[in-house]
Amino acid sequence: MHEVSIATAIIERAGELARAGGTDAVGTVTVRVGELAGVVPDALGFAFDVARDGTALARAELVVEQVTARAWCEACTEDFPVGMPPFFWCPRCDRPSSDLRSGRELEITGIDPAPA
Repeated sequence: MHEVSIATAIIERAGELARAGGTDAVGTVTVRVGELAGVVPDALGFAFDVARDGTALARAELVVEQVTARAWCEACTEDFPVGMPPFFWCPRCDRPSSDLRSGRELEITGIDPAPA
């Protein structure tokens, strides 16, 4: 379960960002996870809960924002949700597209301090 190493990295980075912002007390860490990122959001949440014990983020909650994978068809200018790679088929003109616009994200988008 590679979500454990991802959760550990999130905790380490969130702690660094919080300290840079002048606090150690983190209440919420928000991450964006694309559906093609290879991360199971529920498994990441579980791994985060386990990995945060004994750290400065011991009471922090993880909020996962799931991002739908979308591609762009240059031929007909259609933006559309996709399935799995390697080709994304445009539902409008039935042509393949390799222009993935979203779905591989795995990023921290917010760190909120713990309530006083």
